[in-house]
Amino acid sequence: MLDALRQRTVAKVLFDEHHGEAWSIRPDAAARMRPSHPAAASYAAAAAELTARDFEVATTVGRPLDEVALAGAGVLVIAHPSDPKWERAVGEDSPRFSPSEIAAVHAFVAAGGGLIVLGEEEEDKYGGNLDELLAPFGVRFENTIVFDYDPDDGVPSWVVGEAAPKTAEPGILNRVGEAGFYRAGALATDDRGAVVLTTRETADPPGAALVAATSYKQGRVVVVSDSDLFGDDYLPRRDNRQLWLNLVYWVALAAFRSDSTAVVSEAAQDPAWRRLRDATDALRLLQEPKGEVDLDAHDVGEVRALVVTMAEAIADLAPRFSHEDEYLAQVVVDLQDWVEGGCGKPDFRASLDRFRPELHREDGIENLVVFPLYTPNGSPDTRFEALITRTPWPGFVEQIERELYDNAKFVPVQLVDNTAGYDSECAVLFPETVSVAERPTNHFGAIFCDRESSRFRRSTLRGVDVLKIDMPPEAMALASSADLALETYILWDMIHDRWHSHGDLPFDPFMIRQRLPYWMYSLEELRVDLATYGTAGELARGGFPFARYVQYAILFDRILRFPITGNRVRNYDGLGGQLLFGYLHDRGVVRWTDNRLLIDWERVEGAVGELRTLVEELYRHGIETSKVTYWIAAHDLVSRYVTPNLGSQWREEKRVFSDEAEPRAWIDRVLDDEFPLNMFYESLAKKVAS
Repeated sequence: MLDALRQRTVAKVLFDEHHGEAWSIRPDAAARMRPSHPAAASYAAAAAELTARDFEVATTVGRPLDEVALAGAGVLVIAHPSDPKWERAVGEDSPRFSPSEIAAVHAFVAAGGGLIVLGEEEEDKYGGNLDELLAPFGVRFENTIVFDYDPDDGVPSWVVGEAAPKTAEPGILNRVGEAGFYRAGALATDDRGAVVLTTRETADPPGAALVAATSYKQGRVVVVSDSDLFGDDYLPRRDNRQLWLNLVYWVALAAFRSDSTAVVSEAAQDPAWRRLRDATDALRLLQEPKGEVDLDAHDVGEVRALVVTMAEAIADLAPRFSHEDEYLAQVVVDLQDWVEGGCGKPDFRASLDRFRPELHREDGIENLVVFPLYTPNGSPDTRFEALITRTPWPGFVEQIERELYDNAKFVPVQLVDNTAGYDSECAVLFPETVSVAERPTNHFGAIFCDRESSRFRRSTLRGVDVLKIDMPPEAMALASSADLALETYILWDMIHDRWHSHGDLPFDPFMIRQRLPYWMYSLEELRVDLATYGTAGELARGGFPFARYVQYAILFDRILRFPITGNRVRNYDGLGGQLLFGYLHDRGVVRWTDNRLLIDWERVEGAVGELRTLVEELYRHGIETSKVTYWIAAHDLVSRYVTPNLGSQWREEKRVFSDEAEPRAWIDRVLDDEFPLNMFYESLAKKVAS
């Protein structure tokens, strides 16, 4: 099933096959070049790695590289053009690029395009003019051949590349220990910092540049001194596959930055919506904290006029939301009943029962939402609100929800337009936020994935800047793309919410109606995120690479955004982030040194899994214990990695054991800031705010 999952493509990678290239992404062309062994002329595997991810691939066959050919491309790959007397080429075309083609490529890169050029040993003999093409970028091919005489590798023509000592782009080598080259040449660069990989000391010449990466105006350029390492035969060897992906993501960054489509809503442009929004905002100003209107202070006629305007606007908008006919009709009734009943605490249970967005999860469908409610992280007061939301429902999310991780109540939404109460940090719309006289039925859970993903992008990019994190290129692509981040959050939240009801659960997984020490909420939210992180890893390894974005989002939101977001009053999401950071730091997976955050990417997933095991073990044993004993054990677990407040009565050395028959007395001992920020987060908060 995973093989059938396909994510939306972000960038097009164009492989030039019009200049006598020795490689083709087309299996039939590779077979014509090398009938006895097509893999020796094939980049089909390299192209397949891209199409499984965020890229569309295409070729230029039979036409020059001009503005039309490059239109719409994010990356151009030129793989070893050659005169046919030296290589079996994809065609009979000249390996030389015309002046107009060179000008077109330069303009393409300057405007934000990515360029990957792969040459060979003794490049001059192949009859091309790659150095002329590369001249503005400060990289040239040396007319040489490299040999590596390390006896452990046997054949001198096999060359191992190692990280350059002071490369300006260390993120390109994320998860790349060694890359294997065959009959490589060498490069010369104007800027030594552009060198990414060099030959080893056992090579001739030693320390020669094998891969260079540089920026040019709005675009990026990578030059590689060998083309075999990404061919079908050699792509699986050493860390060549990872290097290939890193290079493509790195040069394609501009395409990810421009990957954002603004939400355009006809309903939001309707004058009836503006009347509804304005009348609702006016009514909000008249309401008391529980949603009632004090008719001794306000004229009931003013309230009735606003409600009439709202009802008429809803009726005018209703044809645009035909799937909400029953709900919108009932909203009008509930509004009228509220006024006629004296404008007391609103009871919109009848309309809430008919509001069923989870039954219409179709990509792009919009909902009109009118309720008296409070906005979590915004205000605890009940006010009337009016929203237009849009449901993004990508095909891969629909398939995963249907076949793997069912979550029928989950509804991802984008906020199209809103009344003043949602000009806040609120990112959810839940039944329990609506004002009703009795406990509501929990039909749906709407998450504003656009808001959460936008906050993730801002905090991550800011954190990367102030902490100088060596980001994997694909992680930078995620943080740079509004649409990619949105879809990542949809998948994250869908699986996250499902995990709340799975596993060993010694209490109500959503803890909505319980009063617990706030670190119990921290552990529950962290537990489901750690489980989601593991699930995403399984999806990625199982054939859906997109899921790795969920892992990046969880990691960076948890350790960069959550701890320094909001106030310090029982900040349970922040504490979960502190715990994750503390555990990773204790294990040496993250290090804060020289004012930089260093991350050992090879060990992150394993360490996250270890912390997940600790939390799940706590849960399993919690079933066997009393409430207070369980809370103490949870406090002890957190305290191993996050230092509790000096004044905490829950610290092991200050804990006063008393009767467990009154758990509330124990809860009253919880400090608002039971686990203060450590020096790392104090420093980060100041840097981010500056």
